[in-house]
Amino acid sequence: MSLRRTSLAALLGGFLLCNAAPVLHAEEGDYTPLQVLLNLISPPKADHPVTPDQRLGPYPLLSNPAGFADGFKPGAYDQWQTIQLAPETGAICGNGSPYKFFLLRSAQTTNTVVYMEGGGACWDYGSCTGQSGIRGARNPNGIPDNYMTINNPGALLVSPFVGRLNLLDLVNLLNGELPQLQPLKTQQWNIVYAPYCTGDIYSGDRVAVYPDPSGQHEPLIWHHNGLRNERAMLAWLKDHLPRPGQMLSTGCSAGGTGSLTNYAARRKDMGSPRSFLLDDSGPIFSAPTGGSSADYPSAPLFAQIRQAWGLDAANGPLNTLQHYLPTFDRSDMGSIYPALSAEFPNDRLGHTHFWQDLNYSSYSYERFYPEIANAPDEATKERLIHQLWAIDTSRLRQTTDGLNNFGGYFPQYRSLNESHCTTIVDLRNGDIQDQHLELIDFINNVLDGQGRVLHASEASDAADRAKPVNPLYVLVNQLLSNGL
Repeated sequence: MSLRRTSLAALLGGFLLCNAAPVLHAEEGDYTPLQVLLNLISPPKADHPVTPDQRLGPYPLLSNPAGFADGFKPGAYDQWQTIQLAPETGAICGNGSPYKFFLLRSAQTTNTVVYMEGGGACWDYGSCTGQSGIRGARNPNGIPDNYMTINNPGALLVSPFVGRLNLLDLVNLLNGELPQLQPLKTQQWNIVYAPYCTGDIYSGDRVAVYPDPSGQHEPLIWHHNGLRNERAMLAWLKDHLPRPGQMLSTGCSAGGTGSLTNYAARRKDMGSPRSFLLDDSGPIFSAPTGGSSADYPSAPLFAQIRQAWGLDAANGPLNTLQHYLPTFDRSDMGSIYPALSAEFPNDRLGHTHFWQDLNYSSYSYERFYPEIANAPDEATKERLIHQLWAIDTSRLRQTTDGLNNFGGYFPQYRSLNESHCTTIVDLRNGDIQDQHLELIDFINNVLDGQGRVLHASEASDAADRAKPVNPLYVLVNQLLSNGL
């Protein structure tokens, strides 16, 4: 029977079953074959619950009340579960609705990916209500329980780190072609998907009141509550699942930034023997307090978000970050890279983004530089944005180049999503041709390498722009332009 005549359900079922097969060699955190069978009968329980000391302090790990219906089914493996968090945990979305996250559990391993969803940022009425479009707050109306379904491909199929298969492999399969697998070490791990609904890169702690500039509606009360949501999610993971033998913290865009800012606390509180960070396209550039925008192009953005998200409050987010990272300089958030490197010398850490990114860069500069906002045409606007992005990226590259365990990987261009996020949709076309490197080489080096973490940067975008048109990218770009 040809592939085209086989039912779609049978194809997907067989493909997922093949991809869900046990790994050929056990790693730290994997169960033995016998234990896997036992897990199917009696799912393993938590072995590192929240301690009394962790329930104290400005940002405690708070658990759901006894008897709260969180929706967790311990034996529901390889299917997305919606995990509800009670208000008592401090978890709440920007609009005041409950915060929840999603779990894809594996019977084979304790190893875990924590993936933080990407999206925009907000600090006024238009961006927090979603009126400003995809560059405003993601999920301004909260998170539905069925978020991780095919009806929401922007979450379910966003990245190979989120699913058991790659989107491009699925497209090839439906075309009757054998999948060209891009195996990831984490493919069969437990997957925790943290949705984004606070507009503060998972890092804020402030209730803001934003007036409607038109005067037609009541002021918006918005909860920049990202840090407390992260803490509540960690408390649940500790109370319900075994300690991960290995843990990867990752995400793209705002999710990459959130993975970076929350890594230290998550790393220490979860206590995984082996831990990794992969920040995809969520840089925190150096912008010292009082620094000039000529030298530090992101300085106006950082001044804005420090106030809007309550980052500098007494016992607030930056003070807490410094508690976990003693060498972090609160006056320059870009100091987080050497601070993480020094605090976790045995962890493997990585950052990646495109030199030609036109998405995160637009967030960073467009609203703060009149010459960009009022540029006479798109070509001029893009040129001015790229000039500032190059200054910031060059400094970040120099920073990571000086760190043995924090790699930087900077390809030039991809004809997808304005060259934003290297790991979304598929892992192709994030290559650095003149060094014969693919993006998967960097990922594998972070997760499985030895010695100095890989550092690489691409000098020209000519080879990238000369690539043939990718039909999948054309489709995704069209969906994005339509707001899907």
